[in-house]
Amino acid sequence: MTSSGTARLSVRGLRVIVGGRHILHGVDLDVAASGVTALLGRNGAGKTTTVRAVVGLVPRRGSVLLDGRETVRLATHALVRRGVGYAPEDRGVFAALTVAENLRLAERRDTGEPAYALVYELFPELRQRARQAAGTLSGGQQQMVAIARTLLNANRLIIADEPTKGLAPKVVTEVAQVLERAAEAVPILLVEQNLAVVRRLATHCAVLADGRTAHRGPVAALLSDAGATRRLLGVGDNSAHGPATATTEASP
Repeated sequence: MTSSGTARLSVRGLRVIVGGRHILHGVDLDVAASGVTALLGRNGAGKTTTVRAVVGLVPRRGSVLLDGRETVRLATHALVRRGVGYAPEDRGVFAALTVAENLRLAERRDTGEPAYALVYELFPELRQRARQAAGTLSGGQQQMVAIARTLLNANRLIIADEPTKGLAPKVVTEVAQVLERAAEAVPILLVEQNLAVVRRLATHCAVLADGRTAHRGPVAALLSDAGATRRLLGVGDNSAHGPATATTEASP
């Protein structure tokens, strides 16, 4: 795995306590300056809590370096201004607003003109549905809005939490294609349960267990090891073409 000195994001000793309950006990992970890094783990391992902690949505302790600069004391809006795009597990669309209004709220003029040409190239359906209320979209269409918001600005890092969860196979393929294209320009930290998607997109991974980092290394090495995949992810089928999935977790 990339060293912390060359990582876009470097997390060390990340701890989270919510309502007196210890959720994370010391998470370490690195996101390379290019490509996709996957964050994996069984149900309840702490994946969503980890990404929420990275973006400052829950109180956290430890170290979170973005391009070598400490961010653990920064508020979420300050991290966004530093170039962190976040597509949450629940997609976070504003149901009463139109697609166009949802996108407009994500604009950051400090990074130049928003990349609507790219967004509409990747998601032509969003242009067609610009005046439609986001709450009336399908789950796949709402996921398109969530990802599109992270692509509007010249971000330094995109965090995508379960972007294919609950989607039809055709839409899963479309979302994976978009993330693959996006990763050519900006590194992505991907929380994902579909191991076929992980295998396609990610080069490295970190695996959580009980709120701690249990494994870090190349994705190919992990998914080719049936014993390790079963032990760390609870998945027996690691076929390159199979629909194997790891279990997900609920947000705290």
